[in-house]
Amino acid sequence: MNTPGLRGAARLATEATAGLVDLVEAVHAGIARVPGLAAAPADGRTRGITGLVYRTVRGVTRLVGGGVDTLLALLARELPPDAPDAPVPAPTRAALQAALNGMLGDHLEASANPLATPMALCHGGRPLPLEPAALRERLPAARPAVALLLHGLCMDERAWPPAMMAWLDEAGFTPLALRYNSGRAIALNGAELAALLQALLAAWPQPPARLVLLGHSMGGLVARSALHQAQRQGLGWPALVSDLFFLGTPHHGAPLEKLGHVADRVLAATPYAAPFARLGRLRSAGITDLRHGRLLDDTDEPVPLPPQLRCHAIAGQLGGPPEPGLAVHRRLLGDGLVTVASALGRHRDPARALHLDPARTWVGAGIGHLALLSDPAVLAQLRAWLPPTAAPAQSATASR
Repeated sequence: MNTPGLRGAARLATEATAGLVDLVEAVHAGIARVPGLAAAPADGRTRGITGLVYRTVRGVTRLVGGGVDTLLALLARELPPDAPDAPVPAPTRAALQAALNGMLGDHLEASANPLATPMALCHGGRPLPLEPAALRERLPAARPAVALLLHGLCMDERAWPPAMMAWLDEAGFTPLALRYNSGRAIALNGAELAALLQALLAAWPQPPARLVLLGHSMGGLVARSALHQAQRQGLGWPALVSDLFFLGTPHHGAPLEKLGHVADRVLAATPYAAPFARLGRLRSAGITDLRHGRLLDDTDEPVPLPPQLRCHAIAGQLGGPPEPGLAVHRRLLGDGLVTVASALGRHRDPARALHLDPARTWVGAGIGHLALLSDPAVLAQLRAWLPPTAAPAQSATASR
């Protein structure tokens, strides 16, 4: 079984160090253009001592590993932890860090880089403590029903719009969001999430009665991996899961998933992230797993959905609604990154198909991959599947 560090090293060893120097220097120069700081050169180069460092790295570095570690250390110092007087606004730093983790997260973790994102269960944008007294103080109105949202590649918990959190709150749940390093292998994130949920629910302020998981893109694969590994270990929390929701999750891989495409879409929201498009050729362990729909590292055997759960899947279809005999290019287009068949768990091999109930699948015409997070029609469908409940302790098998 390959570790994220070995995978990351194998991929990074094929990349040109000079290109990575250009990338990080461009980001460095972009940060210098933050309002209130000194203007930076328009050529993407830095000056003075900083420029000397980059020129030296270009001149003497011949091994990618050492060069990457040096460059990422420089970037880590330019993006310090959030603070009231930090030169980069918190949302910008978060977007940059999430993008970098998606593309190089396995290497960041293996090299103990401070930019590597630790996994956390968040409420109100802040990680939750796992000690009972501290958790009770943070969530005095915690409900017995919990909903966890899992973001996709190159994102963090801020990807979820307020309307999604409001819907879950209205439905009788305490909504939480997972923050994780999306460049790690999905199996590693699944294993850590399995342990984290066990610890969280053991410390929950009142006896937990119901858990709902909702994953966008890679987040759906992490949820499936966590469930499978938790069941293999005999953990208790899977018995509380009643519903599993997937938004554009590539259950059978995403053949259209090219990192440059993802970067263009995800990073367009912040001008400081534009240089990351140059990393389009790199492939973290998480990206490789995403492209193949891989949930586990120790087997390629199909991983079926837990039979006791209500599982719901939403797919996007650009270019109009799906039709019988749809042209090949339209079928492959899907939401722009994930095909409809992959998002709905369909496969020519019955052993690999997820056999979702058609009543719990939905295709959104004209909805792209990222738009699945905020499109009103998607939220309306989620509301129809999970209406408000006055009885959060409802059985997981009810209405099946």
